[in-house]
Amino acid sequence: MSVERRSEIEHPRAMDRRAMLRGAVLAAGGVLLGGALGVSSGDRALASAIPKVYTRADWKARAPKSPIQVLAKGPTHIVIHHTATGNVSDRSTGHAAALSRSIQRYHMDSNGWSDTGQQFTISRGGHIMEGRDRSLQATGEGGHVLGAHTADHNAHAIGIENEGTYSSEDPPQELMSSLVQTCAWLCLVYRLDPQKAIVGHRDYNATNCPGDKLYSMLPKLRDNVGGRLRDQLSHLSHFAGRELTIEELPSYPEVPRGERVATFYHGPAVGDLDTSV
Repeated sequence: MSVERRSEIEHPRAMDRRAMLRGAVLAAGGVLLGGALGVSSGDRALASAIPKVYTRADWKARAPKSPIQVLAKGPTHIVIHHTATGNVSDRSTGHAAALSRSIQRYHMDSNGWSDTGQQFTISRGGHIMEGRDRSLQATGEGGHVLGAHTADHNAHAIGIENEGTYSSEDPPQELMSSLVQTCAWLCLVYRLDPQKAIVGHRDYNATNCPGDKLYSMLPKLRDNVGGRLRDQLSHLSHFAGRELTIEELPSYPEVPRGERVATFYHGPAVGDLDTSV
């Protein structure tokens, strides 16, 4: 064992914030690093900030067609989508896994993409699923998997697909609860201000996504995420190295009234500025 690695284990508080986040992500995935680190109160608080995310192995994902590009710099925005599919009653984990396989099949075989376009998917039952390959790993390391979900903004935006169509119907409470948890986790990892970082797909592209109902709930979502984040940071204040900052949002095009609703289509996902799908 190297001196550097031994020092990290013997003195976990000396580890930098990114390393702690990476360790907690791995612990949440089943690798009990907490045992090796002694499970300090900070470790436990950090691990509790990470929601249960089902991995690609859990939902039996296909391997991507080509290597997925991971950017060293983290995203600046979290884009909220809806899948523009039926508002089904099945809330099981089995359905959530099948949904992820269906999305991947459509994106790879119909769209011709390398893999699933978004980084995370939340089912109507509130089950959080890893999307594009290496998304969990990249998040744990403070990097960003280049996706295909918001045209011309994929290099700086992480996408969350929410199962259903929310033009006139509210999302289930289970979904919204998981969405708050996921956004708070991402804001913590990337040091984002939820009031500026959380946007809807229509804020960047000409689309009705994520539906009028869900879009109207984004202010409350930002508030709820902010509250959860403040609670988490109160336990992790000694890990917070600086104030949360984010670039100001740009101005956006007017959203069209009509949008085609089809299988996993909810507006532009890839544009001229996107280098890889």
